[in-house]
Amino acid sequence: MELLVRKDEGRVAHLHMNAPERLNALSDEMLVALQDQIDALADDRDIRVVILSGAGKAFCAGHDLKQMQAGRQAEDGGKAYFADLFARCAKVMTGLTRLPQPVIAQAHGIATAAGCQLVASCDMVVAAEGTRFGVNGVNIGLFCSTPMVALSRNIPRKKAFEMLTTGQFIDAAEAERLGLVNRVVPADRLQSETRALAETVAGKLSAAVKIGKRAFYDQIEQDLDEAYDRTAAVMVENMLWRDTEEGIAAFLDKRAPDWS
Repeated sequence: MELLVRKDEGRVAHLHMNAPERLNALSDEMLVALQDQIDALADDRDIRVVILSGAGKAFCAGHDLKQMQAGRQAEDGGKAYFADLFARCAKVMTGLTRLPQPVIAQAHGIATAAGCQLVASCDMVVAAEGTRFGVNGVNIGLFCSTPMVALSRNIPRKKAFEMLTTGQFIDAAEAERLGLVNRVVPADRLQSETRALAETVAGKLSAAVKIGKRAFYDQIEQDLDEAYDRTAAVMVENMLWRDTEEGIAAFLDKRAPDWS
């Protein structure tokens, strides 16, 4: 059985985590599969949007705890294995953010610990009603320090800290209110609503979306003056494109743009 299934439909690539019996845990093998696809998509000029989903009753339940326990058997107690594991996981998470294409998580069931980190690392999220999100490692004595990085950049810090220290879950409606999720839809419309959002984004000028995504993440970590300097330079570059000139002309002429 293929662990991560990729299906391209037009300008949208759909990555489907396919380990339902393990709740799509981020095993060593799953991390390799995700990284392989991230690397491939980074150079794919035909794909404009990526959707990430999970098979079975959960989006992703975080790291594979059985593998982590096995890693402890090394002479150093697992120190080298754990350092490598979290480095590889961080590379996947930052890889999603750094992909030129927007990534939409199609979440259902539960997204917990590193699974919640995976959701928070995507650019947008569509969640089914009833989906629960949590960073509950503290319940087993493991503070979700790496998931905290993505989570605390998505929701208010006091709520993030509460989730991290109590291990309590939030539902989809609360996740939307806090900004972790873009929209919540009935479960039977999850796939169609996610696809509709993807197609909307895919219909925009791809180069503009790509340069905009990069600038979005660059500026969000800068102070105000640096952010305006960075984004002004991006706007200048964008304005000089032939397709942007055509897009403005088409708007003024009240016609569809003829983008190359």
